[in-house]
Amino acid sequence: MDPAIRLLRDLVAVNSVNPTLVPGAPGERAIADLVASELRRAGLDVSVETVADGRPNVVGVLEGRAKGRALMFCGHTDTVGVAGMSDPFTPVERGGRLYGRGAQDMKGGVAAMMSAAAAIAQRGGLAAGRLIVAAVVDEEHSSIGADALVKTWRADGGVVTEPTDLAIAVGHKGFAWVEVEVAGRAAHGSRPAEGEDAILRLGRVLTRLEALDRTLQAQPPHPLVGTGSLHASFVGGGRELSSYPDRATLQMERRTLPGEPESIAVNEVRTILDALTREDPTFRGSATAMFSRPAYEVAREHDLPRALCDALVRAGGRPEVTGASFWTDAAVLGHAGIPSILFGPGGAGLHSTEEYVNLSDVLMCRDALVELARVWTEG
Repeated sequence: MDPAIRLLRDLVAVNSVNPTLVPGAPGERAIADLVASELRRAGLDVSVETVADGRPNVVGVLEGRAKGRALMFCGHTDTVGVAGMSDPFTPVERGGRLYGRGAQDMKGGVAAMMSAAAAIAQRGGLAAGRLIVAAVVDEEHSSIGADALVKTWRADGGVVTEPTDLAIAVGHKGFAWVEVEVAGRAAHGSRPAEGEDAILRLGRVLTRLEALDRTLQAQPPHPLVGTGSLHASFVGGGRELSSYPDRATLQMERRTLPGEPESIAVNEVRTILDALTREDPTFRGSATAMFSRPAYEVAREHDLPRALCDALVRAGGRPEVTGASFWTDAAVLGHAGIPSILFGPGGAGLHSTEEYVNLSDVLMCRDALVELARVWTEG
């Protein structure tokens, strides 16, 4: 069995469900131990860096024999939950695919980048420069691992091995979460003159948001990632059947484009609330920014995607430069001054009950990363 596939099987077999998403889940401690052991065995200098209790990043370093550029490979070790899956941590190979939770998102990419570093070390290491292999926690929630990583580590370029079907993604969307609260007036259900229905008033907000979403998706698309969008995620309100609700809440998500500020979502909602108040002075609503991450883009002409295109050709692949609709840690690296791109194996079933990665893609990803490291670090 190819070492990259063996490693992938070992990674999938470890339960690393994110405990912020699923209370009581084990988190990344066990998989960090495995990653650290494998990187040390490959000959890298390894540090295990605690980000939160029981949640460590692992960083392995391979130093070249001369000065050169630094390249970072980065992937996350956490996964989403496993509800509805019968045997999520038993890797199963079938038809050139490996099934299991995290196989595609993103233990296939982590296996590829770790195996690339091992292959380079086994071939005598780097002639120049530095290779940094970072396995980080918590990307599936709020990326505390990547945030911690960039406080300490720097590189001249980064590859985040998220699943891209072996395309080279030079940009991706961001997101913003907003909470909306609309006030009403509690009253007995038989006394409509005394009550104000907060839930129905929230309906006015939802109608305007639906119109805004249509407007966003009708705009000329960004050439890499398409249009912005929004959706309502959670709605709450009401106390009992025979009472007018005095409060209703909405939590929503806005997907943002490169160049759009993180504040755009909460400002759009506040504009809607202001308009509703002007139309009806009894309307009372507020919007609060909950959490956001910016979109990210690196120029197609940048040295890094061009070098990876060439490396993929040498490895036997066919380069395609594209963008990604989902957010990734590449934005954390990029906004911290590490120009970064996405490149990882294909498959299907991200966050679903049947997830798999294409085994041939894992090997191709590894081989292309080996070629990239050799050329990039020599500068």
